[in-house]
Amino acid sequence: MSERINCQGRHTLDRRGFVTLGAGLGAVMLAGLERAEGSAQGTAAVSGSLDAHAHWVPQAYADVLAQLGRPTTSIHTPLELDSSLEQRIAWMDQHGIRMHVLTLDGGMPWQWVSAADGARLARIVNDAAAEAHRRYPTRFLAGIELPIRHPDLALQELNRMAGTPGMRAVHVPNSMENGDFLFQSAYDPLWARCQELGYPVLFHPMDGVDNIYGGKERLGNALALSANLHNTLGFSFESATTAAKFIVTGTLDRFPRLEIVLPHAGGCFPYIAGRIERGIVARKFQLQRPFREYIRRFHYDSLAYYPETLRFLINLVGSDRVVIGSDGYAPMDVAEPNALLGELRLAAPDRDRILWGNAARLFRL
Repeated sequence: MSERINCQGRHTLDRRGFVTLGAGLGAVMLAGLERAEGSAQGTAAVSGSLDAHAHWVPQAYADVLAQLGRPTTSIHTPLELDSSLEQRIAWMDQHGIRMHVLTLDGGMPWQWVSAADGARLARIVNDAAAEAHRRYPTRFLAGIELPIRHPDLALQELNRMAGTPGMRAVHVPNSMENGDFLFQSAYDPLWARCQELGYPVLFHPMDGVDNIYGGKERLGNALALSANLHNTLGFSFESATTAAKFIVTGTLDRFPRLEIVLPHAGGCFPYIAGRIERGIVARKFQLQRPFREYIRRFHYDSLAYYPETLRFLINLVGSDRVVIGSDGYAPMDVAEPNALLGELRLAAPDRDRILWGNAARLFRL
């Protein structure tokens, strides 16, 4: 795309021209905010953020997809390729990002690849991620990618990568073909292993017409697609459904130490949580714990676009449950990942938790 939407909703020039168009704004803004608040409150401010929602495309992975006849559509800028890690780091420095957690975007192929090809692709991506961390251990972590349609192979790949330096999370889609595979009993060993390893689960909805939330008739028709509603509404409903079903299926109760990160500021889940709770009460559906405790079982990234929306999220779940997320470098990313948080002018301890501390705890830095 030639334009991006910044956190105020205005169109900006494409970030691909960041070198010549002042891409240092994010770092300057963050540094100024840190100096002001650190001096005023006598605290040691963090230097840069940990972006827990940043996409990439290893070249070897893209090559195999092309060989399989399904070339990736996920390369929106050369910065996403593993051959551009140095340029990516330069961009991060200029935008106040200390570390990226690397994951595939919604174009991940687990829905359509064969079991053997899925296992091979997961190995390729994960080995590339481990290499990125080896080369730049203070700049890159990654979520372990899994051939998730096949729970036995997914668990096998998780075990293969367990303990590998830099691999600090697991990355999976919310659903496939509108099916909630996550809550089938065959996946319980996977969640148990994630819990045992202390790996948070990073979720992201899948692209593709068969994965459009609620079916293509409503959000996949020409009008909805032209307005991007399959993404903006569909992905938001995906996260809300995932969160609600983790609660009502008892999955959170069975795995009390499992950490989950919801993308896109939790979708619409935080904003309809009260209605979900009211519906549960109205049906006399029994939960083991108060509903508000379940809301805080999740972490949420900061990708809310409006400062008022991010403030609401923080007020609801607490500053200790929010991490920075940019969606970089997908078309729905934000040009300055830390800017929205800066607009809120939170107290330094709250701001620093969101910029770095919460993610550092999650990823055990």
